[in-house]
Amino acid sequence: MHLALVGLSHKTAPVDIREKVTFPAEVLSDALSGLCAQEGILESLIVSTCNRTEFYAVTTDETDGPAILSDFMASYHGLTTAELQPFLYTSTGEDVVRHLFRVAASLDSMVLGEAQILGQLKDAYDAAFEAGTTSRIFNEMFRHSFTAGKRVRTETAIASAPVSISYAAVELAKQVFDDLKGRRALVLGAGKMSELTATHLEANGVSKLLVANRTFERAQTLAAQFEHGEAIPFESRYEHLRDVDIVVSATAAEDYVLEASALEPFATRRRDPLFLIDIAVPRDIDPACAEFRQVYVYDVDALNGIVDANLEQRQREAKAAEAIVSAEMDNFETWLESMEVVPTIAEMREQADVIREAELERAFKRLGNLSDEDRKVIEKLTESITNKMLHKPTTQLRRAGGGRRGVAVLETTRYLYGLDHAGASAGDEGAAGQESGFRLIRSLLGRRASSATQQTDPLELGDTYER
Repeated sequence: MHLALVGLSHKTAPVDIREKVTFPAEVLSDALSGLCAQEGILESLIVSTCNRTEFYAVTTDETDGPAILSDFMASYHGLTTAELQPFLYTSTGEDVVRHLFRVAASLDSMVLGEAQILGQLKDAYDAAFEAGTTSRIFNEMFRHSFTAGKRVRTETAIASAPVSISYAAVELAKQVFDDLKGRRALVLGAGKMSELTATHLEANGVSKLLVANRTFERAQTLAAQFEHGEAIPFESRYEHLRDVDIVVSATAAEDYVLEASALEPFATRRRDPLFLIDIAVPRDIDPACAEFRQVYVYDVDALNGIVDANLEQRQREAKAAEAIVSAEMDNFETWLESMEVVPTIAEMREQADVIREAELERAFKRLGNLSDEDRKVIEKLTESITNKMLHKPTTQLRRAGGGRRGVAVLETTRYLYGLDHAGASAGDEGAAGQESGFRLIRSLLGRRASSATQQTDPLELGDTYER
């Protein structure tokens, strides 16, 4: 098995590309099922936010995972792989784990340390779990990523200062108006991003905070959280543009919610600037709105670099966050190592039983006619000897499986017992043709794997695998 990742983000693709390959909640289950139905895909998960779309997969050994993921991402949206290829990044093995853990720790976000990504990852995992496209590898890998994200937020000061996309949007508005006190704002949408933006707007002194959403009850619920909040019908949004200075749009609409043609009658009569901030992907605001005098339009890409001095502090904290990511990666690898102990012990016992039964059969032929009672005594004796001979090695193996030298101990055990070799000599029938279960950690994480027919010197294993 192998880990594979294909994605694009704010670092590699502009918003007009990112908005073409989003996977909103209503299509996510269908997309996950379709992805996992691809030949060679064992587990799959899709992360889709305004700043990134990423496909994660566990694939079979013979599968080109990144190619399958790239093709599916493109074809699902009616695109060609060639159209997306310049904007895609791919990873395999251990690099997939590190990327995921850094995303969960908000180290790969547009605004370092922002809080939303961990919740978005959990939502993506929940969707994949409900769709039945995750199993033991992703269930554990994503659990460790959530731990990494939580530890970074609680053990470092990377999120101590309010810097996020919504915060950056308000900071941008402050640059235009100098001061937001007395200004009037309209927030389109009633989701988490809208709530965060409204919180920052009110904290900066806006005198009126209008909220519009297609579901009016949700707009009322959000507006009620703020002293100066007021819900308005979504259909009346254009009419209220005469009375506001700032519009922040963060809906999940697939089409523009502010169109230039509909905006024109209200834009041309303005004396003061109208500041439109579009933090949705796909975009909510028609870019052509910027052609009107006194109307200024900014999308999420314009927010790059719009941060205050708090970002410098977060960058200092990022070093501590990277150390946490590495530690949680070690913990995940330890889990992989310990998981391989059970099949190794099972193979050891199976091999021992094959040898025991073969030797019993030879002995019974030499001893001639034995009573059933005598045969049972001899069988019980051989079972007891086998169990006692294996008791100490299996106990030590279980103890070492999750430890610092677990990889070396496992590999040495398999070498000594010949579990990775397809020998068919007398007594080895049980091991013939079997592949090592221990190859899981090496294939998933892209580590160097010894050949199934080539002997490995166990004295080298400590140097090869010890961290």
